[in-house]
Amino acid sequence: MSTSPHVFDVSQDTFEDDVLKASLETPILIDFWASWCGPCKALGPLLEKLADEYNGAFRLAKVDVDANQELAGMFGIRSIPTVALFKDGKPVDGFAGALPEGQLREFLAKHVEPAALIETPDEEAPAASDALTESAAEAVARIQAQIAAKPDDESLKLDLALAQLRAGDIPAARAAMDALPANLATDDRAVRLRGQLELAHALDEAPDADTLRKRIDADPQDWAARDLLGVRLVLGDTPAEGLEQFLHILGHQRDWNDGLARQRLLDAFKVLDDAALVGDYRRRMASLLF
Repeated sequence: MSTSPHVFDVSQDTFEDDVLKASLETPILIDFWASWCGPCKALGPLLEKLADEYNGAFRLAKVDVDANQELAGMFGIRSIPTVALFKDGKPVDGFAGALPEGQLREFLAKHVEPAALIETPDEEAPAASDALTESAAEAVARIQAQIAAKPDDESLKLDLALAQLRAGDIPAARAAMDALPANLATDDRAVRLRGQLELAHALDEAPDADTLRKRIDADPQDWAARDLLGVRLVLGDTPAEGLEQFLHILGHQRDWNDGLARQRLLDAFKVLDDAALVGDYRRRMASLLF
């Protein structure tokens, strides 16, 4: 157990006072964990480190699921680690799995006063308004033109792979990813791209979007069609529509295919770079799960 004043154990008996009532004044982050869980051992120290760094802006409640099976059952905890954030006496967001520190900071920044960050704008990046209106195909064409003008700029090759994936050209994105130089292998965007390509495996030999929509129109409970359509949309130009498909399955058939919709949402959160969109759907997922 941590000796930090910002980290504490919670049980069934103390949950109402230490979490529900306490969250009316200070956000409470709950870490559902177990001593035998490897990912828990990776996540726990990171959460404790951040709790100390935030210095009371939120408090970290640790729930040992083995010692508190009734409490874990009340929240429908099916895998660990699982993390839930409580504010104003209710759950507002959460996630499952051991996220890296960068994603943990992004998660906290949406709910807890974050440290001030100053970013240097990329003068060569398209303006925000342009980025919002540019299609995936247009992005591919733009980046290909940039590569032609600057063939030695290796980072543009990663940009191209990301744009090709958004355009739905998965083979081209895989080929571009394989051709990336070693110095870009650990780039955050490269890590995200690998996650997107793993998600795209579900689309091997899958029907096109129009066919999937027709299947759903004919049978709104065709969960397999909704799942595949969701993957196509998340990897395409309309990720919010894709997340809606997963959320629809979660809301109507939570246990379908061993809870695949929940896992799809978690996988999508890892690969999407729209923090506002991810935050919105994390909260909506949490409202269904908790």
